[in-house]
Amino acid sequence: MSKRSGEELENGTVALKSGERPLETANGEEVDFEDEFEDEYESEDEIFEAGVNGRPDEERQAEERRDAMDVDQQTFIPGRNQLEKGQTLSPDVTAYDMLHTLSTTWPCLSFDIIKDSLGDKRQTYPASMYAVAGTQAESRKANDNELMIMKLSGLSRMDRERDEESDDDDDDEENAEPILETKSIPLNSTTNRIRVHQSPPSDSSRPPTTYSASMTEDASVLIHNITPHLASFDNPGTVLTPPQSRPVITLRMHRTEGYALDWSPLIPQGKLLTGDNDGKIFVTTCGDGGKWTVDTRPFTGHAGSVEDIQWSPNERNVFASCGSDGTVKVWDVRSKSRKPQISIQVSDTDVNVMSWSHQNAFLLATGADDGQWAVWDLRQWKPSSTEAAAPTPKPVAAFNFHKEQITSVEWHPTDDSIVAVAAGDNTLTLWDLAVELDDEESRDTADVKDVPPQLLFVHYMEMVKECHWHPQIPGVVMGTGGGGFGVFKTISV
Repeated sequence: MSKRSGEELENGTVALKSGERPLETANGEEVDFEDEFEDEYESEDEIFEAGVNGRPDEERQAEERRDAMDVDQQTFIPGRNQLEKGQTLSPDVTAYDMLHTLSTTWPCLSFDIIKDSLGDKRQTYPASMYAVAGTQAESRKANDNELMIMKLSGLSRMDRERDEESDDDDDDEENAEPILETKSIPLNSTTNRIRVHQSPPSDSSRPPTTYSASMTEDASVLIHNITPHLASFDNPGTVLTPPQSRPVITLRMHRTEGYALDWSPLIPQGKLLTGDNDGKIFVTTCGDGGKWTVDTRPFTGHAGSVEDIQWSPNERNVFASCGSDGTVKVWDVRSKSRKPQISIQVSDTDVNVMSWSHQNAFLLATGADDGQWAVWDLRQWKPSSTEAAAPTPKPVAAFNFHKEQITSVEWHPTDDSIVAVAAGDNTLTLWDLAVELDDEESRDTADVKDVPPQLLFVHYMEMVKECHWHPQIPGVVMGTGGGGFGVFKTISV
């Protein structure tokens, strides 16, 4: 006989559940056990009453529960702890309010969530959302790349026990099957970074014009009007014509590919920043009549590639950038010199990503190649008299929890203390900077080494590259990685 703990999966592996521990198996071979109580008990009934190994069942079960509790007290941290042979990592469904995954033909390095007309602060299920992403097909199949406009609907909450008196129809609606609908725009290159912008219409009865900007591996920047593709989801039978899938403009001012891309939140018509691996930053503006204009004079100052870029949430002419030179620079688009106003060395490694808080405009979060992410108070940053970076001020907060490069960081859209972080250790973590432990709580968590109290949640996601909060569904996070997309909401946020 062989005994297994947990739920047996199709491939024969075992998913551990809370309160269970792995036990040795007999490799599928039949094992004969000697009955050491053969002479002591005269009937099978007497044996069953005595329990296993001659002990009452209650005593044996109590010991097993104690052993299980010992296992549960060992915190498993993806990226640091290793699974034993025969074990698989399964999410604790009790920690999620919603959890869905979806796969695509090719991985997507970048995506963006699109605001919709379904309302803000939505709490009901099933949920629906819209997004756009660009694929990363193999180099020999570059023509397979596409821009995917997606509608996700039927996103139900976790299936938990419901009140017996609850309405059956409501239960059926909340347990709707998830549906993914896509519209495709063919591309001939990998998308490095993609962002969307919505321009308000002159006629309030019409939907906003939704533009997507894609930085591709061939150093082009493609701007598409994806408004008709979004509308087609709600109008069955709509036929999209080839002209509707062509870019409204293709920008070719960059000589090398890049990953830095951001739309201004304060310019309704559309103002776009793009940065490349040569360290050059360009500004593209949409004017009257939908005419796009590129300022051909680049902003320069990074001694390496521009990795990420962000417009100020409250200053129309100010933006920040970070780069492989380990600096964060603050710029003014009105500057005739095209040089940064402030340059701060924040890391000895590449600064890959950044996020400017929309709740407190003086807070900026950065994520670096060494796994550290930090929060900076821009009020402490002073203009430098030279082009060289100024001495580094102390960050408001800094964390070394992740042991691989930070690939994405984003402030919560409405909470000024919560941040989502993705890293190369296959984890997407949620943090609350407002958390401080008192002495008693510190004693309770002393056995969890190297885990900051500000860490709220750890979500495992294979090769995660980018994550975003949904701006209209509080607490919902979407991520993309080598294994596809994940959409979840925890019970803690």
